[in-house]
Amino acid sequence: MSDPMSATARTRTVARAAVRADLSQAAFELTRQRGFHNITVDDMAAAAGVSRSTLLRYFGSKEEAVLSAFDAHVVRFAEALRARPSEEDEWTALRRALEGVIAYYLQDPVGALAITQLILDTPALSGRQLEKQHDWRPALTEALAERAGLSGEIPVALEVKVAAALGCMNIAVERWSASDGKLDLAELLDEGLNALSSM
Repeated sequence: MSDPMSATARTRTVARAAVRADLSQAAFELTRQRGFHNITVDDMAAAAGVSRSTLLRYFGSKEEAVLSAFDAHVVRFAEALRARPSEEDEWTALRRALEGVIAYYLQDPVGALAITQLILDTPALSGRQLEKQHDWRPALTEALAERAGLSGEIPVALEVKVAAALGCMNIAVERWSASDGKLDLAELLDEGLNALSSM
């Protein structure tokens, strides 16, 4: 028999995530139209049809409101890493796990290109995005270790590989963005990871 409280909690979590996604989309659209430095938290709240306090309950800053859409990437990436076969080498596992991230860019290339270029052209956003990726690293390293059946202290080499894979993804996305989406993102990522794995 299912726990009704657990079902209620799950429903609340799903509803909160949906509201958060809607607020983030409104914040992004306003930022794209007017520029990040030309708007305030109050402007974002008004565009989303909520109060300032409501917006700040979901996001602690303007940067978070725009960048929160990327938080789901780390969850998908970590889950995909854990699901990779244990006999697969780490580089292959990382590359295959990143397919979910690439899928985000390919399912709506126009929208993904717009938000990517906005972030790269706005130092406050690109800087915060790098900070967020740094915060993702421990969870991703742990996922890579779990698929290999490792426990206890995680080898430094695994964390280095995760950091390198994130770096390759960043460079691939930057090149893809600079080409206005004309270059193949998956091929750019493969080129970067192949260069590292052959060292």
